[in-house]
Amino acid sequence: MTNGQIQLPDANGVLRAYTPRTEPLPLTTGAPFTSRTVYSAAHVVADPYADTTPDSPAAVDWDATLAFRRHLWSHGLGVAEAMDTAQRGMGLDWAGAAELIRRSSAEAKSVGGLIACGVGTDQLSVTEVGYPYSLDEVRAAYEEQLALVEESGSRAILMASRALAAIAKGPEDYLEVYGHLLRQAAEPVVLHWLGPMFDPALEGYWGSTDLDAATNTFLEVIAAHPDKVDGIKVSLLDAQREIDLRRKLPDGVRCYTGDDFNYPELIAGDDQGFSHALLGIFDPLGPLAAEAVRVLDTGDTGGFRELLDPTVELSRHLFQTPTRFYKTGVVFLAWLAGHQEHFTMVGGLQSSRSLPHFARAYELADGLGLFPDPALAAARMKNLLSLYGVNQ
Repeated sequence: MTNGQIQLPDANGVLRAYTPRTEPLPLTTGAPFTSRTVYSAAHVVADPYADTTPDSPAAVDWDATLAFRRHLWSHGLGVAEAMDTAQRGMGLDWAGAAELIRRSSAEAKSVGGLIACGVGTDQLSVTEVGYPYSLDEVRAAYEEQLALVEESGSRAILMASRALAAIAKGPEDYLEVYGHLLRQAAEPVVLHWLGPMFDPALEGYWGSTDLDAATNTFLEVIAAHPDKVDGIKVSLLDAQREIDLRRKLPDGVRCYTGDDFNYPELIAGDDQGFSHALLGIFDPLGPLAAEAVRVLDTGDTGGFRELLDPTVELSRHLFQTPTRFYKTGVVFLAWLAGHQEHFTMVGGLQSSRSLPHFARAYELADGLGLFPDPALAAARMKNLLSLYGVNQ
């Protein structure tokens, strides 16, 4: 590093000089929001000293994992726990997720933090012949997880099920399973529609690869049980489809955007409504996103967009194809920001992105002022570069 510069490789492997910023964006903690309900889907911190393999059960550093959630709560954000961002189904199995839900729910109670937790069917693992399960077994798996979340005192998020996607014969099977779960839910839940760009196993969810037909089934589930649906979380990366969908929701049912490409415009809304938020990108953007929503609380939509629009380039970079590996960039930025002491992930997922990808993520995040200690972030980036043989 010369004169404070770092040599970063571009997408073609060509090194170029980058000058890190010297001061972070001045951001403060604050109270919960008044105009929007906002959850950050939070990552887990691996235990770097555990002797594990990519196929082993996840070894989690619980202290660092819970400390990161306190960081999010301190800025007024809610935590969406044991979701896709926590590597659910990509390194974190149901046993690990259950422990995460118990610990995070207890921590939320102790600090007064908002929390909602993912409910799925990942006890039903894929076998050599696929998913050899019945609808009754899928329902039972959902019920087990729903009971745990309700016992923890958290709101439930009914996640999309790989097993259900594999065995459902059509929309009627989705209507049966979700109707059964909603009838027995003690409190209103969030329904989660995760697109195949996040998980290819969810192709054709709601009984059709035709998104219009799938949307109609989704709306049919909600219309039959509007009192049991707090909201829907839509992760299809299609802004207009989300807008069209939220305009068809029954009164009192919220739309939580999960669109990590178009979130500023969807949260800002229009004269016919707006989206709340449940976003993986709000893990690295937490303090800045919170600051923007507090500006929106004052009615200053322009100020909100001025703060949040510049973050979209970073989000689109982290969530580029294959989108499901966005978690690697999220954890990488948490390490650079000093929220954890290492860049290790459960399942060995730290190897899922390239050095040029990391370099660009660092440059974009640094440019936004996301690092509380820019010098620490630069030093850690330099260390990573040296592991790849890039001499400064």
